[in-house]
Amino acid sequence: MKKILPILVFFLASGLIVLSFGELKNTWITLQHSDFRYMGLAILLIALWILSEAWGYAYLYHLMDVEESLWRLVLLSSAANFINVVAPSGGFGGLAVFIEDAGRRRYPRGLAAAAGALHLFLEYAAFMVILGMGWVVLIRRDDLNPGEFMASMILFGIVVALGILIWIGSRSGEQLGRVLAWIARQTNRVAWPLIRKEYFREVAAREFGVEVAEGLSILRVKHRGAVVPFLFAVSSKILQTAILATTFLAFDVGFSFGTVVAGFASCYLFLIVSPTPSGIGVVETLLPLTLSSLNIPWEQAVVVTLTYRGLTFWLPLLVGGLAFRVLQRE
Repeated sequence: MKKILPILVFFLASGLIVLSFGELKNTWITLQHSDFRYMGLAILLIALWILSEAWGYAYLYHLMDVEESLWRLVLLSSAANFINVVAPSGGFGGLAVFIEDAGRRRYPRGLAAAAGALHLFLEYAAFMVILGMGWVVLIRRDDLNPGEFMASMILFGIVVALGILIWIGSRSGEQLGRVLAWIARQTNRVAWPLIRKEYFREVAAREFGVEVAEGLSILRVKHRGAVVPFLFAVSSKILQTAILATTFLAFDVGFSFGTVVAGFASCYLFLIVSPTPSGIGVVETLLPLTLSSLNIPWEQAVVVTLTYRGLTFWLPLLVGGLAFRVLQRE
């Protein structure tokens, strides 16, 4: 199975690149007309963004009395991002990277899964702060459309559901196990007509819930410890917003603070709720429309979108692919 997994991931990544070849070509042509001083600044901000995510994981691991090097957490978080793109699952697919690494390094898998789940929840919660600021801008400019409203409600539902599961797990492993077993049972009922077999094993889901709760139980005595990783999550979103601002500067496109915040909020929102991997095709279509409605000329909005996506999607994907390969070779 360990030999098959890298091959499967390789083919998924290859298919993603082939399907997006036209977008890659347009992005490269666009980048050739940018101011490379600002492109260099954007790459530096991306490096800080990757480090910020790793620091967030490091603090969560520390709360659970697991000490891990920052370099290894950079590899794990980058590889998790890679898996989330090539095998999209709402951010949960990347948890497998941390769980597998925990098993290999002989510390409880539940602690790694709990840290990953908490990190995902804090990432979404931090984005809700930026999304709220984006809503203020859009409402003030009378530009909030029904699609953005519905997508925001979907994200809010995800955050609430994940928060409830984490709260249950911090209180009782048995109760979390029962909830996960119920979710597995309902999923199997929906999937049975299509695949004619169980997609999830209820017993395994119950046992996994008990394991995860072991890590989440730390919140009962160290609940204030989640403040620091939340701040790291907020800093990650601020850095991504700053990358969008440098993209405007790279093409000498005029912008305001509100335009950048609302543009990033719309971009990241549809990146999360989109059915395509990291919003491929969806973000490239909707972000220019959002920027255009915020008084950015259409041609410049398209250029900014292609460049921003090239920087924040393809570059981290390349880093994540290399990180995944390094971890597999171990």
